[in-house]
Amino acid sequence: MDQLQILDNLLTNYDRRSTPTNHLNNATKVVCELYIRSFGSISPATMDYEVDLYLRQKWQDERFKHPEITEALDLNDPNLVKAIWKPEVYFPNAKHAEFQFVTVPNVLVRINPDGEILYMLRLKLTFSCMMDLSKFPLDSQVCTMEVASFSKTTEELRLEWKSVNPVLMGRGLRMPQFEIVKIEASDCQESFQIGNYSCLVASFFLSRSVGFHLVQSYLPTILIVVISWVSFWMDVDSVPGRTTLGVTTLLAVSSQSSGIQSGLPQVSYVKAIDVWMGTCTAFVFCALLEFTFVNYMFRKPAQSERHKMKRKNLAGAENGEAGGNAKAAADGDIPPEAVALTSAGLQAHLHHHRIETEQEAFARRIDEICRVGFPAVFAVFNAMYWSYYLQA
Repeated sequence: MDQLQILDNLLTNYDRRSTPTNHLNNATKVVCELYIRSFGSISPATMDYEVDLYLRQKWQDERFKHPEITEALDLNDPNLVKAIWKPEVYFPNAKHAEFQFVTVPNVLVRINPDGEILYMLRLKLTFSCMMDLSKFPLDSQVCTMEVASFSKTTEELRLEWKSVNPVLMGRGLRMPQFEIVKIEASDCQESFQIGNYSCLVASFFLSRSVGFHLVQSYLPTILIVVISWVSFWMDVDSVPGRTTLGVTTLLAVSSQSSGIQSGLPQVSYVKAIDVWMGTCTAFVFCALLEFTFVNYMFRKPAQSERHKMKRKNLAGAENGEAGGNAKAAADGDIPPEAVALTSAGLQAHLHHHRIETEQEAFARRIDEICRVGFPAVFAVFNAMYWSYYLQA
């Protein structure tokens, strides 16, 4: 008799509702294996990732043992899948799942002569991955895949990982922003009011590659901050140039920060990129404030130029008057005390002119200090930032 006909005869009295070990009052052991074909689209905004995988399950079903079945039967038959007992497993942390139908239903049932069943199907799934973004984009994440029994308790069904390499990655599989550090497969148990259910967990330890963010986020903001320091080398009275430079760099760093935040979730804690962008914005803003203060200090003496001209005219008049007074004093017409009082007013004017010159020098000195101070403080911030967020 043909082996497929033998299989049909076996299915005649087959009860797919009964577990293979139901008559023994034992839990049926199902060995699981995952083969990952693609792993990607890890999104911090939606806290999920997509995979394309093969789920392989093996168990022993003595009802398919027959002396005339001498070789393994590989069958791609959806009707056969519906006719036999199979583990009713699901993915607890899956947000979306699709069964692959192209070009045929991607399912395989292999029946070995000893009654061992291999059940393999291909799925496209979207798993949730709750990420901690406090160190983003210098972070490491742990994303999981969970496989659990849906209807059978641990008294009827027990899931186990394959003893060797239970989770395999496809050859040449690479991820755009992450590197897989290691994979851990472990067992778990879900407890509900109606019973305990067996489950399996595959944990993927991921380390984010900083190259993309280094080029797209960190280097541009560093250059914007450095460009804002050009203001310290411009003339103090170059108001249009320094104002335009300060406002432009401030708008540039604000636009860069908005672009980065648009792709991230609105979490309640501070992320590493928030600290970086906030500090860079503060540096650019402080450079603009420094120019405002320096320009005010420099222009303050110039604002009283008209008063100086008036004082100069007054001093000239006083000198002429002093000369006349001195002559009059020599002739005895004006007392010598009046001549001394006029000379004291001229000395006060000269002393006031010297103070205004020192204010201008003080304004230029602030620029000179900032040429060194701003880069030094920014270098200290970088040392603290990278040493803190890059530590394990």
